[in-house]
Amino acid sequence: MTRILEPFKVVKPVIGVIHLKTLPGSPYGGNSIDDVLVDALSDLDALIEGGVDGVIVENYMDKPFPKRVSSVETIASYTVIVWEIRKRAGKPVGLSLLRNSGVEAMAIACVTGADFIRVNALAEPVWSPEGLLEPIAYELHCLRSRLGCGVRVYADVNVKHSKPIMDLDTALHENIDRGLADAVIVTGAYTGGETDPIDIAIVRRQCSKPVIVGSGIRVDNIQLYWDLVDGFIVGTYFKKDGIVVNPVDRRRVESLMEVVYRLRSHLDTHSVSST
Repeated sequence: MTRILEPFKVVKPVIGVIHLKTLPGSPYGGNSIDDVLVDALSDLDALIEGGVDGVIVENYMDKPFPKRVSSVETIASYTVIVWEIRKRAGKPVGLSLLRNSGVEAMAIACVTGADFIRVNALAEPVWSPEGLLEPIAYELHCLRSRLGCGVRVYADVNVKHSKPIMDLDTALHENIDRGLADAVIVTGAYTGGETDPIDIAIVRRQCSKPVIVGSGIRVDNIQLYWDLVDGFIVGTYFKKDGIVVNPVDRRRVESLMEVVYRLRSHLDTHSVSST
């Protein structure tokens, strides 16, 4: 049964990724906020005009990443850019602050009025190129409670670019039962890498929360995942020539969304759950 992914009002929403240019405060930060914002708004327009149901803003170019963002320049710049994107988007906006800055992202989301955040290690430790990512669920939920905002938390399970410590089943249950995730994300091994449908099926069978596929979706394979998930995060495929550092190509967005509209038209409305 398809589950509604809040705060989206459509079934099986497609979330386009806005990969920001290098921000001030990052190791190779040399771009002004104006330069970053111009490109970010251009990508936003291409995604929205192409038909996506929402966007997620990620500091993808800031590598190498810290485990948690502490640079005040980066946090300030990111906040300004998210604010401008949210004002213009007209659709749900999410935040992904790498590598595992979910607490910082929650504060920014609450202040800017964004709708959801993505967290790489909410309630499971993972080995990553940045070191051991430690769970942040307690700190994050305390902050959300203090700020009194309704920002949703989407948690990666055995996140890409990492060596998981917990098996998939255990990680799933910890993220849902102890991490209190509002939805879970399943990915391939790396950015743009296809997600194993078997992993998604395992998660789907055991999870009562919405399940999102977080990497590797293309126009030629989205139908394979259609019945397995409740939402899609698409970044690399939407870029010119399918290269992640390139600008968003509106034609690629439109081609994938045409498939999505067709698949939605065949959905049985009785198979949609609000839980």
